[in-house]
Amino acid sequence: MTNQFTQLQEKRRSIYALGKNVKEDKQTLVDLIEKTIELSPSAFNSQTVRAVIAFGQDSDRIWDIVLAELRKVVKDDEAFAKTQAKVKSFKAYGTILYFTETATVKQLEADFPAYAANFAGWAEQAIGGAQQAVWEALAVQGLGASLQHYNPLIDEAIAKAFDIPETWQLRAEMPFGSVEAPAGEKDVLPAEKRFKVFGA
Repeated sequence: MTNQFTQLQEKRRSIYALGKNVKEDKQTLVDLIEKTIELSPSAFNSQTVRAVIAFGQDSDRIWDIVLAELRKVVKDDEAFAKTQAKVKSFKAYGTILYFTETATVKQLEADFPAYAANFAGWAEQAIGGAQQAVWEALAVQGLGASLQHYNPLIDEAIAKAFDIPETWQLRAEMPFGSVEAPAGEKDVLPAEKRFKVFGA
């Protein structure tokens, strides 16, 4: 069974062959990304998701930082060459950096001590929902994306390069751009291994 929503979800795949052949103007994409995050849910309407949207040289600079930080920890030249090729492929049309506003999380923990242990997890749910929504919104525009996680290795350098507030914690990086090659086949676990249904 499919409907319009599941058809939309099927458009969202991890696209690694990304390019810069994007027809939409940058402000249109900024508006789309910002509105999509704004509409994404968060526990207690805490709105803990923050984002940096970078294009062109600023987007490329993110991946230069990733490479520089990886070079410090990957000592083997052959291994680094493979890593370098992978990271360079993320230099697409743009990059979204996703952050959690930790000051809000800490304030909620103080204001609602009975739920204090949950707010960090709920913030992760909020950022995951926002990422999924943005990913699908970009897919509707015919753009591809993937979600990367080079944090916390790059946190300090990114914060310095983009003047990030101390209370913003980097959680993921999303390169996006034109789809230069489709995603591969995706394995799906059998439904009986993932779901339990009662009373149907």
